[in-house]
Amino acid sequence: MTTAIDSSIPLKYPTKHNHYGFRDFFQFDSTQGTIQDWNGGHNILTTEDFIIGLVEGLEEEVGDASAVTMYTIGCEWGKADAFFFEKWFEREFDRNVRQTNLLFLLETWWWPFTSQGWGRWEVDMGDRKQGFMFINIFDSAVARGLGDVGKPVCFLYAGLFAGFFTELVKKQLSCIEIQCYSMGETYCKFLLGSQDRIDAAAFWLNEGATARDIEKRLRAGE
Repeated sequence: MTTAIDSSIPLKYPTKHNHYGFRDFFQFDSTQGTIQDWNGGHNILTTEDFIIGLVEGLEEEVGDASAVTMYTIGCEWGKADAFFFEKWFEREFDRNVRQTNLLFLLETWWWPFTSQGWGRWEVDMGDRKQGFMFINIFDSAVARGLGDVGKPVCFLYAGLFAGFFTELVKKQLSCIEIQCYSMGETYCKFLLGSQDRIDAAAFWLNEGATARDIEKRLRAGE
């Protein structure tokens, strides 16, 4: 996770964009005990045990409400990161985020997350005009740590996507995980859209629908 701090790295190379090597992107200061990235974020190293402890600790304290708590944390994180991203994107590329190719914008946003260990992603925007889209996450930091527990666990990611995209498009969006590595799947899949679509997907999931079933129903206009 990151918090914004002043960064001197880009100031040394103001026109450099190919900073996607490990030693370019991260700057380790052993004397201060800090890890600063290219975009001015202060990074904190955590273990998988920390993530497992966070999830299981919340479940022990608040039970089923832990899912909502993790989603809310992710949502606030996503909203804050949307503002942080807009600042460093416009500083580096000298253009407004709303005047940029959307795919380029999204790949630029997610790449730091990949480098920080949150996993690779794929964004399917084929249904964007119908008001929803799918996001695949490979090697989720949460699901990887918890293993096969037979239920979705990546509520933090769902909240992150909901918060970020809500701020990006200036329209309230919600998100739900409809397929999870912790359910024995090979990757995690999320549905992003309006609350009524998310509610429908949640109902279908409770009725035993698969991610493929949900995709078909949404594309059929149900």
